[in-house]
Amino acid sequence: MMLSDDDIALSHALADVAGQAIRPFFRARFEIDTKSDQSPVTEADRAAEAAMRRLIEAERPMDGIIGEEYGEKPGVSGRIWVLDPIDGTRSFIAGRPIFGTLIAMLGEGWPLLGVIDQPIGKERWAGAVGRKTTFNGKPVTTRACTGLDKAILATTGPQYFSPHAAEHFSVLAAHCGDTLFGGDCYNYGLCASGHVDLVVESGLKLYDFAALVPIVEGAGGRMCDWSGEPLDQDSKGDVIAAGDPARVEEICEALAHRH
Repeated sequence: MMLSDDDIALSHALADVAGQAIRPFFRARFEIDTKSDQSPVTEADRAAEAAMRRLIEAERPMDGIIGEEYGEKPGVSGRIWVLDPIDGTRSFIAGRPIFGTLIAMLGEGWPLLGVIDQPIGKERWAGAVGRKTTFNGKPVTTRACTGLDKAILATTGPQYFSPHAAEHFSVLAAHCGDTLFGGDCYNYGLCASGHVDLVVESGLKLYDFAALVPIVEGAGGRMCDWSGEPLDQDSKGDVIAAGDPARVEEICEALAHRH
């Protein structure tokens, strides 16, 4: 399935309307609810996703939608828009401008385009298959990493790993030069821009990772699961983003406890 300039333009328009919905709530008073998985959700999450869904339904009524807050709307075009209105809701609630809106489009189950939009700092990474990833419109590239002992590893937090996954992550972290916690989707943008070498997480949902794949890979990096397999609609959500694809085998070995 080919991407069009219209697809890319719509992804940017979606980020624009989400940002317009989110900004009035930032560092303001708003309602916070707790979902069934114990994660928080705010008025801003719901307002941003509703705004994006309205735009998709107006512009692309045949396309499917999968959103974190309002679930799945089947489509008939083979294209699915995957939306996470605020990835990093806890950071948003705390007034930390390192959350992001994630927008992806899947074709035949594969991520074809992705946007990470940070609406407070007005920072936007955009990636699409066959095109160079951009940050605020300018091309970016990941950086070379000569060895894991020099790598900056990032993850949102140790509390998001199962005990089993945490044990494997800690083995990888012991091989790396430094480990940073916090950041959600923002870490993947920093990886695409060549500031972070490696992001590893576990148990992500499709709306958490689909947008990230074209962004990291369009900047010269690689995304895969912990076995090194490509990420698609059916991946279970254990993800690696490596700025330097040459390090992927070592990363997978460390996570598998193979020495």
